[in-house]
Amino acid sequence: MRAAALQVSADEAIAAIPSGATVAVGGFVGAGHPEMLTAALERRFLQTGTPNDLTLYYCAGQGDRAGRGLNHLAHKGLIKRVIGGHWNLAPKLGALALANEIEAYNFPQGVLSVLLREIAAKRPGLITQVGMNTFIDAAQSGGRMNARTTEPLVERIELDGQTWLRYKPVPIHVGLIRATTADARGNLSMEREGLIGEVLPIAQAAKNHGGIVIAQVEKVVDSFSDPKSVRVPGILVDYIVVSDGAQHDQTFGVTFDESLVTSRSDDFTLPRMGFSERKIIGQRALKEIRAGDIVNLGIGLPESVAMVAAETGRLKEFTLTVESGPTGGVPASGLSFGCSHFPEAIIDQPSQFDFYDGGGIDIAVLGAVEVDAEGSVNVTSFAGRFAGVGGFVNIAQSARRLVFCLTLRAGDLEVAVEDGQLNIVKEGRHPKFVRNIQHVCFHGPTALQRGQEVFYVTERAVFALTPQGLQLTELAPGVDLQTQVLDQMEFTPIITSTTTMPPDCFATHS
Repeated sequence: MRAAALQVSADEAIAAIPSGATVAVGGFVGAGHPEMLTAALERRFLQTGTPNDLTLYYCAGQGDRAGRGLNHLAHKGLIKRVIGGHWNLAPKLGALALANEIEAYNFPQGVLSVLLREIAAKRPGLITQVGMNTFIDAAQSGGRMNARTTEPLVERIELDGQTWLRYKPVPIHVGLIRATTADARGNLSMEREGLIGEVLPIAQAAKNHGGIVIAQVEKVVDSFSDPKSVRVPGILVDYIVVSDGAQHDQTFGVTFDESLVTSRSDDFTLPRMGFSERKIIGQRALKEIRAGDIVNLGIGLPESVAMVAAETGRLKEFTLTVESGPTGGVPASGLSFGCSHFPEAIIDQPSQFDFYDGGGIDIAVLGAVEVDAEGSVNVTSFAGRFAGVGGFVNIAQSARRLVFCLTLRAGDLEVAVEDGQLNIVKEGRHPKFVRNIQHVCFHGPTALQRGQEVFYVTERAVFALTPQGLQLTELAPGVDLQTQVLDQMEFTPIITSTTTMPPDCFATHS
């Protein structure tokens, strides 16, 4: 009879991690993140100096932009290398990368989550076109973010007359995962978790490479009555750490919210948005979503689309999805992003990206930091910070239609509407439409080759991607084309004819 997983303290479990190991950590922002384990790992390193020289592998960003999540691991000596999808929630890790004190790779979130399955099966990596002609492409920087990072982990290959990217497998030695309940045999269920994430492939990858799996759970029961509720079989789990609810908040935004694990309720409402440039953009972007569409909304400004859809009664016309796995309902925001309120279904993250990568999204509404004349977009670097691409690259490459939401300029921008006319009260300090973007995260010319429809919605103008480059198609009422649009851009878009942005986008109340 096999030995059951050992029930130990967090400190005892973390003591089993050897120096030099590759540690995969599950979670999305705060949902599913094993906070008790990463805090214990930080504590042990600060007390003993071990383990050290770890490689950190994670898919989605995990942190609160302060001290929780992967910020616990941001210590020189503890971490040697980071292979991650989104960095902005763990700015302490980003600071180490910017200071050239650790090796730093930034790969698409969907690539990393699916790659875990390839690693578990000991296949030769992930072959995909996700990341082609972006900074992640081996023909560019290969996702390497500083001078210290030299080993190529992605390469171009030719198959059947096409060029593909091969992301190389990285053996996983330790898996740190989280679930709700363990039984006496170490089987794990996730009934109070807002997402499933990639717990199974992390555990399989670590086990198949002779490593260990440490699972943080809220409680232990004798057995499960329904074997289908088990998300990770006990044969994959070595150590169980019982939190009793401590350092086990459902997300970094809430202790527990029943709506994140319950199907849709007709009573659910979103707060009404006050008037701002965000609402203008949300109202205009919403017009691109059609009844019956399968939709992905990015974090930040695109979240306004769901809010204005709720105000106008359009939420039930289409289905919102989140890359972490929820389908249906309304995506949660802020530090609960990655979960959804009253989802119809929650699947694992790699499977959601399989659907996305195959073209399952009708339309995606995403943010943008910088846009250039050929319609390429940067989302990963800005204002001396390194954010990372997260799921952006997968989503932007696979959606049939794309809407990028951004203000024409950023930094203390103030707008008002008077008699239906947009007034730029205070101009933003920083241009968003620039001559040269810092990192190509979405490549405009390649999108045209794929046949994607792409729009760029701002508070005062709308642009479309054409074979000749970015074309100005709509102008807000009351806005002067020359002084308030063209003079605020670092390049001149194509202008043939323009129409006026729909007047209801500028309604200050509804």
